[in-house]
Amino acid sequence: MVFKRRQPLGWLAWMREMVYPKGGFKRATRYVIHRMSRLPDDPHRIARGIFAGFLVGFLPLPFLQFVAAWAAARLVRGNLFAALLGTFNTNPLTTPFFAVFAMSLGHWIMGVEGTLTFDAIIDAFGSAGVDLWRNFWAIFTPATMHWGGLIRFWHEIYLPYFIGALLPGTIISAVAYYLTIPLVTTYQKARAAKTDDRRERRHRLKVAVAEAKNRLLHRGDKDAENSAGEDDSSAGAK
Repeated sequence: MVFKRRQPLGWLAWMREMVYPKGGFKRATRYVIHRMSRLPDDPHRIARGIFAGFLVGFLPLPFLQFVAAWAAARLVRGNLFAALLGTFNTNPLTTPFFAVFAMSLGHWIMGVEGTLTFDAIIDAFGSAGVDLWRNFWAIFTPATMHWGGLIRFWHEIYLPYFIGALLPGTIISAVAYYLTIPLVTTYQKARAAKTDDRRERRHRLKVAVAEAKNRLLHRGDKDAENSAGEDDSSAGAK
């Protein structure tokens, strides 16, 4: 299995790994690249899967990234496991910086007025959270639903984030696509050469064992003939 661990992580360990991997981001990146390069599929299909996973990883799709990566991989006919691996291109430490950049770019593309500040982002999240809480209780009570905070969050935060993430996400994903093809091709060729070398060594070993066995059988036959000749000579002398 591609994602199976020898020792499954508990919930706390899993959450810690999501924030900061035990071996650091460099080791985690090498692990993902290693897993990706070992996928038994055509390099172009793997690269298309990486493209789909990378792009989905940049988009604001909380709790839906794996589903979206699967759908995107099916759409571009890419490797599904590669797409899932590609979603790990972001992490909780780098995402906030990219999110601010994407929202700023989205505001510029959409022509949204107003300065995007940290306080404005927190206020928009807070208003959306309050509306969600009120609307949830309104389902079970006569209270009136409120949508102002959610609409504001959609227009000022989520939609600009989504639009602003598409352009840089597509560019970075395209770079990952073109880097993946030679990387996987080289790895698969090296692995195939190693497999052929092992197969050749096993073949030579089998031939050597067979030759040794034939020599022993031939020597045994000669010894038997010599023994029979000596018995005949002894019988003739008598």
